[in-house]
Amino acid sequence: MSDSVATTALIDPFGRRIDYLRVSVTDRCDLRCTYCLPKGFKGFEEPAHWLRHAEMLRLVGLFVRLGVGKVRLTGGEPLLRRGVADLATGIAALPGLVDLSMSTNGTQLAALAAPLKAAGVHRLNVSLDTLDRGCFARITGADRLDAVLAGLSAAKAVGLAPIKLNMVVQGDVNEHDVERMVAFSLAQGFVLRLIETMPMGDTGRSARPVDVSRLGARLAAEHGLLPAIASHGAGPARYWADADGRFALGVITPLSQHFCAACNRVRLTVDGTLHLCLGQEDRVPLGAMLRDGASDDALIDAIRAGIAAKPERHDFNAQPGKIVRFMAQTGG
Repeated sequence: MSDSVATTALIDPFGRRIDYLRVSVTDRCDLRCTYCLPKGFKGFEEPAHWLRHAEMLRLVGLFVRLGVGKVRLTGGEPLLRRGVADLATGIAALPGLVDLSMSTNGTQLAALAAPLKAAGVHRLNVSLDTLDRGCFARITGADRLDAVLAGLSAAKAVGLAPIKLNMVVQGDVNEHDVERMVAFSLAQGFVLRLIETMPMGDTGRSARPVDVSRLGARLAAEHGLLPAIASHGAGPARYWADADGRFALGVITPLSQHFCAACNRVRLTVDGTLHLCLGQEDRVPLGAMLRDGASDDALIDAIRAGIAAKPERHDFNAQPGKIVRFMAQTGG
């Protein structure tokens, strides 16, 4: 670590270096996944409150100046935001940025994979919970599986890599399709990640939980996968991989084996609110400050003050009903 980075780095009260920012460019989505957004939900942020691209780029630039090297564009569905590839181009050009990635549901990816690659997006996380067409429609509320598969093909063709498939495993819903997802990911060269549902809003508390650690270990043994030493990204997943590196399987376990001790991220919502923990209410209104005319120095002071108050961990297990906002309102 250089002296300049050491003097600007964001360190929270528990000694964790915060070097990863997730930026929600919209809270809107064209799907209604049962664990994310309830049917008929209309409580989206008003477009007038959305940060303009220039405002978002300004805030992201301040984080990068403070040592954040990894940025992920999220939503809602980020590809619904007009001009998102242009925003990505601006972020990718920030001096000091190491990695720019995106999380998407893939429905718009067939048309936008090439522009995203050209803009400087390095890799993708694509939400895909099943290859069963009926199950997909039940989970998402839409018959869009073909669009997602076409988007994955386009992303692979333009060289976006790695492509990670995020499968939220729900008992009695899609658990039956895990083996097929493994086979598909292995054949396509995708990374498959099995994820526990998080109790965010009523939708996040409705599914029967699945122990994905045990499920992942069983699948790893069946497919001859070994614990992976190399990192597959900046996130919290634990991985197994085959000997030649063709396939990796990960698990993300925010409840059964939480990873708060190694948390390195914060989240910026579409209106510029900085959320310091997915499972707590601590926040900093950076967007409101920016629009009130705050200087860069004032915004940096607010960012530092927020990091200095970052909670140690979530309370999902002890207080599962605590967080009433839905996942799409915070950003994935």
